[in-house]
Amino acid sequence: MIPPRQVRMDTLTTTKRQLALDTLLADDSTFYGDLFCHAVQWHGELYLEDGLHRALRAALQQRNVIHVRVLDLDALTPVQAAGPSTEAIPAQPPVPGTRRS
Repeated sequence: MIPPRQVRMDTLTTTKRQLALDTLLADDSTFYGDLFCHAVQWHGELYLEDGLHRALRAALQQRNVIHVRVLDLDALTPVQAAGPSTEAIPAQPPVPGTRRS
């Protein structure tokens, strides 16, 4: 449901530390999966969730941009309501006759 868009390689933050070279070099590495990388945008940063091998292959081919499906969580977060925070509201005194254990 999320259409791919072009993303500059230098704006992606990777989330995986390991790379499987057999997956990277396989001719049919995208046969069963999505052709595009998946990223999540959170607080203005793009985190590469899936597609590290595709991104590395594009970098090795000296491409500066790749097509990525981006889930924009910044657009999904609710807008902060104006007014005091709960920290500014004084605590209620305890109800008489109740015991804390």
